[in-house]
Amino acid sequence: MCIGIPLRLAAVDGLTGRTEDGAVVDLSLIPDLRPGDWILGFLGTARRRLDPDEAAGIRAALTALAAAMDGERDDGAFADLTGREPTLPPHLEAARAAGLTEA
Repeated sequence: MCIGIPLRLAAVDGLTGRTEDGAVVDLSLIPDLRPGDWILGFLGTARRRLDPDEAAGIRAALTALAAAMDGERDDGAFADLTGREPTLPPHLEAARAAGLTEA
């Protein structure tokens, strides 16, 4: 399994970037990246640009995951998933509404 990691670019040199933590990443899939931009990195490659809020949310979720693996709990890290009713994807909701599946 591969997990995307939010990374902030410290330097960009053509199709190569260096992140604030010193990692070198391939930027060939995303045009026009600049120092200070957040990216979602997979195995040394930038897959997409992130806005700062999305990067912070992913980082919080990864921190909570690490805490859970250590037997700790951080309820605030998944704020986008807590305090709301789960929803089905549109195609499953349509099937449920038509009585084709159980609720």
